[in-house]
Amino acid sequence: MNTKLIESLVPIIETLSEEEQLLIKAKLFSNIPYPSTSEITQLAQSGGAFQFLHDEPDIYTLEDGEPIMIAKLINKQLTTNN
Repeated sequence: MNTKLIESLVPIIETLSEEEQLLIKAKLFSNIPYPSTSEITQLAQSGGAFQFLHDEPDIYTLEDGEPIMIAKLINKQLTTNN
């Protein structure tokens, strides 16, 4: 990495107008590809941000997506009381 070159370019770029700086940013970052869905999924799985969901109770069955029995009972209780 050419640190000296970068350090010498920064002050020059800072002297440019805001419009010129935006043009430089557009040129620098226009060829960066967006991550694919599978890459984002892999990042989410390996990052640990959703790890807490493993400790949460399941409220739907795997077979039909319907609420499990306790949720049905609560719903029935609520509808009969109204």
